Amino acid sequence: MTVGFVGLGKMGGPMAANVARATPGLVCFDLAGTQDRMPAGSAAAQSIADLSRQCTTVLISVPDGAATMAVAKALVAAEGSTVDTLIDLSTIGPAAAAEAAALLDGAGITYCDGPVSGGAAGARAATISLMFSGPAHVLEAHRELLDSFTGNVFHVGDRAGQGQAMKLANNFLSATALAATSEAVAFGVANGLDMATMIDVLNVSTGRNSATTDKFPNRILTGTYDAGFSTAHMTKDVGLFVDGASALDTAHTVADAVTATWRGCDETLPGSDFTEIWKYVSTNPA
Repeated sequence: MTVGFVGLGKMGGPMAANVARATPGLVCFDLAGTQDRMPAGSAAAQSIADLSRQCTTVLISVPDGAATMAVAKALVAAEGSTVDTLIDLSTIGPAAAAEAAALLDGAGITYCDGPVSGGAAGARAATISLMFSGPAHVLEAHRELLDSFTGNVFHVGDRAGQGQAMKLANNFLSATALAATSEAVAFGVANGLDMATMIDVLNVSTGRNSATTDKFPNRILTGTYDAGFSTAHMTKDVGLFVDGASALDTAHTVADAVTATWRGCDETLPGSDFTEIWKYVSTNPA
């Protein structure tokens, strides 16, 4: 197995660095500039086509479904490609994953989606969770590779897009917890409660959640707002959840309200870290 990595951004960069430490001969490509972003010990490809001639397995970490499709089309069009497996670490939604899988299948390339959760800190520490969907034999053949940059690998399904469904369910809950906790804390502060005390109480009570255990004590109370995941990306993810729920006719009343809140935050605070939703919620009561 020879491995390529496409997309060296906030998540892809540290994941690729962990892969490079465990996988000799890693080949990297990033449309924004490979030389400046590639990890030590890896080699730079000049294009996706160039990378495809040096690898059998390609990992990608890109912003959205359009970017995944661009990579897929480039692989299909590449002459002399040796790629037989693509594992998509991005969050693009079930529909886009199915589209990419159908395109690549026609070229003899197996598409598997393996979106990750754990943020940039988890990517650096190799503790992120990966939600793999694809044939069991493909997972087992790549288990050592995936273990090099993750803490937990879950086989959630055999069909392309099921990993995406799991990731969107997770991010919807994470987004809801942070937005709802921001509203609860704003209510408490307006009643004269101390924010830090509120978080202490919540963390030993039934309101405990990922926002009270991590985002508020480590990013919001400290004023650092440095979770490394953008408001724009969270807004995209909850929007994909609503799209998917609408397509399947499952309940999304809560998701509609949560998505509206995140869209408002993204419009008001462009370029913000997603923990900055506290600023938006606490100053936009309507």
